[in-house]
Amino acid sequence: MAPGEPTTGHTPGRRAVLRGTAAAGAALSLPLLGAATSPAQARRGRPSADWGVQAGDVTTSSGLVWVRSDRPARMVVETAATESFRNARRWRGPLLGPDTDFTGRTALHGLPPGEQIHYRVTLVDPDDPRRSSRPVEGTFRTAPARRHGVRFLWSGDLAGQGWGINPDRGGYPIFDRMRSLDPDFYLNSGDAIYADSPIQERVTLPDGSVWRNVTTEEKSKVAETLAEFRGNFRYNLLDQKLRRFNAQVPWIAQWDDHEVLNNWYPGEILDDDRYTVKDVSTLAARSLRAFSEYFPISTLPPKDEEGRVYRVVRHGPLLDLFVLDMRTYRNANSPGRQPDDTQGILGRRQLEWLKRELSRSRAVWKVIAADMPLGLVVTDGKTDFEAVAQGDPGAPLGRELQIAELLRHIKHRRITGTLWLTADVHYTCAQRYDPDRAAFKDFAPFWEFVSGPLNAGGFAALKLDGTFGPEQKFVKAPTRANTPPTEGGQYFGQVDIDGTSGELTVRLREESGRVLFTQVLQPGRVGQ
Repeated sequence: MAPGEPTTGHTPGRRAVLRGTAAAGAALSLPLLGAATSPAQARRGRPSADWGVQAGDVTTSSGLVWVRSDRPARMVVETAATESFRNARRWRGPLLGPDTDFTGRTALHGLPPGEQIHYRVTLVDPDDPRRSSRPVEGTFRTAPARRHGVRFLWSGDLAGQGWGINPDRGGYPIFDRMRSLDPDFYLNSGDAIYADSPIQERVTLPDGSVWRNVTTEEKSKVAETLAEFRGNFRYNLLDQKLRRFNAQVPWIAQWDDHEVLNNWYPGEILDDDRYTVKDVSTLAARSLRAFSEYFPISTLPPKDEEGRVYRVVRHGPLLDLFVLDMRTYRNANSPGRQPDDTQGILGRRQLEWLKRELSRSRAVWKVIAADMPLGLVVTDGKTDFEAVAQGDPGAPLGRELQIAELLRHIKHRRITGTLWLTADVHYTCAQRYDPDRAAFKDFAPFWEFVSGPLNAGGFAALKLDGTFGPEQKFVKAPTRANTPPTEGGQYFGQVDIDGTSGELTVRLREESGRVLFTQVLQPGRVGQ
């Protein structure tokens, strides 16, 4: 914890609790060079879970636990209040097989609120219960039922632009730094993979030095088949630091474009010689299936056959997190000047859901987790735009109309405590939106914070669109495109909510953990 940071009331013994987990993570170390196949099994002829464990969408009384096997196996989860696993509760999970790439998740219910949950996953041979894997351990905290301090982190953009797992850097170092902050959960704001960015073994840097990558067959080309999308998700799990992070910190995952390909929208037909599959909707369906297999998300199959990425995750009385999907339901990228746009970037059904759930929320803070920024002008080619803003500072047009409708709803329903978090643009910044500065004025002031990438190319700062009156209070970005992680430019954000006062503090951090910018927000107010 950096000097001057507020405590959040976290259990002080969590590091000690994780001694066994860290040891397990070391034992699970996968080879840093070579193919993405599982390493030799600890006990020959038994299932193994060498890709680690992960928890997700944790609430006051529930959570999902994920694992991947190297062969058909029954997933069995045990939970307990201590790492000794005395008086453990046993959960019989699904059979893992090729239909899900040998992945599976088990839903845990009836957990005590605000408590450290220790879990371990064992894989059992379905034909011979005597043959089972070595247990793999993890831990997470359930959300509190009463007002209690909350800490979470957010970022996005992993292994982009050809910058993959570099053994000379020890893989993905940012995950060790984030893990040391002991968050309740991590919000991944999209681009958890780069399905359209092949990974080469060597990249020559501008100074003549060489960046080395771990490589795999699936990462040697753009992803088109289901197997290739699955291989993209497996690639990141080759990194020991990420697996160690996953065993301690539950995820709330959303997706953006690079889970499929850059700047995609439904119905798009590709003009890209790298692809034999030109129908982007087909590619997106394959990616979403792999995404649902590799992340524990409560609204994706098998629990929810509709397969929604958008959802609300409630984290006690202080926080509701509204996870958006600004990709699946959008209209085609365009110049964005149309005076009527009901589909927008969210689609009508998701927008109505968001308005309804925001109105119902009784949480002190309503964090809107967007996979794209609102006021930054993100282009797609020479004439089209990829996000909400399109560079015209006047009255809302195109996708801005849908955001204007949402902001108007928040103001007129007197919904307090909203702020927006995102990644996407590969730098970090903070902007305050104020109707006094805006062309559209029927909304209450709010903040948007941007942080990323985790391990990808850095990019120069974008222009702001004046429609909603943003004022940039902080920005740190490279001065040229696609700077390697060795030059810095890797960022994550931290949010702390004080359990007594409800005060919320946002910190923007770089990979080393150094705090670049801090903003304190007061509960129940607008215009901070």
